Amino acid sequence: MTHVVRFSEFGGPEVLEVVETPTPEPGEGEVLVEVFAAGLNPVESAVRRGDHPERWPVEFPATQGRDLAGLVVATGPGVSRYSKGDEVMGFVDHGAQATHVVVPETNLLPRPPALSWEVAGSLYTAGTTAWTAVEGLGLGPGDTVVVTAAAGGVGCLAAQFARMRGATVVGSSVETRFDFLRQFGVIPMAYGPGLADRARALAPGPFTAFLDFLGGQAAEARELGVPASRVLTVLDWDAVDERGAVRASAGDVVALGRVAALAAARRIRLPIADVFPLDAVGDAYRALDKREAPGKIVLGLRLVSYAGQRVQEPEIKEQDVTLGVPTPHAHMNVEEAVPPAIGDGSVRRRHREEREEREEREERAREA
Repeated sequence: MTHVVRFSEFGGPEVLEVVETPTPEPGEGEVLVEVFAAGLNPVESAVRRGDHPERWPVEFPATQGRDLAGLVVATGPGVSRYSKGDEVMGFVDHGAQATHVVVPETNLLPRPPALSWEVAGSLYTAGTTAWTAVEGLGLGPGDTVVVTAAAGGVGCLAAQFARMRGATVVGSSVETRFDFLRQFGVIPMAYGPGLADRARALAPGPFTAFLDFLGGQAAEARELGVPASRVLTVLDWDAVDERGAVRASAGDVVALGRVAALAAARRIRLPIADVFPLDAVGDAYRALDKREAPGKIVLGLRLVSYAGQRVQEPEIKEQDVTLGVPTPHAHMNVEEAVPPAIGDGSVRRRHREEREEREEREERAREA
């Protein structure tokens, strides 16, 4: 049996459910993949909400997800590229968020050993959309481009591709992600009204391209003087229909291979913001819909070990025996001992300041 994410009506993450179904069998030219990781994308939320059913038709019950990485567990007739046990990454039209998925072998690539399962399983949509957008615009050293939602998966990669080609990039995000964007050579800019004026104040013009991965920013692009043919969007159908913007879309397996090679060579980075188990898929999409995550949010469908890792999965039986049993140990301030993986350290500073103030109050009380 396999477990599949489905929804039977339009709505928010609350309409998602995980159901058990018979494990599918691969047909001609197909392979059955046990999915280890599957990336989430904002367009999936838009489809599930029913934002544009005429553009994104849905037949209930519907499945979700395109990106995946995992292990080949069976092959259908005519398959020549892959065998049982091969590690692969790739995509399907829909339904990647399941423990087992049938995939055309032409939609798969071998997973480069240098890519983690989480990155490999979330690279297709974000990576190839960003790649085709930047390549299609032909950005170069003379270009200045705005990238909205620049800390997200597709925005983060598009900004890096543009910087690789020598373009100046102004990226919008929540302010807590400014240092994150600076890592990639992006000039950070906060969300909010007056985008055009604030962008002009941050970078020399003229602005020659506008990549709107947030949606609803076409008017600001026009105010910056960017031609409609160089305004790309993923979610904003109104901008496409009414303002002549160009809809950016994911590429093919060739584009995925190029992006994967750059990621494996560490020429680009796709940060993983968080990994959720399959049964917490609703929480995963709630985190995604906030549009604040730095990089990708991923469903982890199987616990994976990496060579050389120091943290190992606990033995559940031993854990059950010791659960709740006090263990004497010296006090350790975990917050000070473990550095933040991503962020500007503001939370730690605030907690330290609060602790110092509390200690001062206690000291004054003792002296009194």
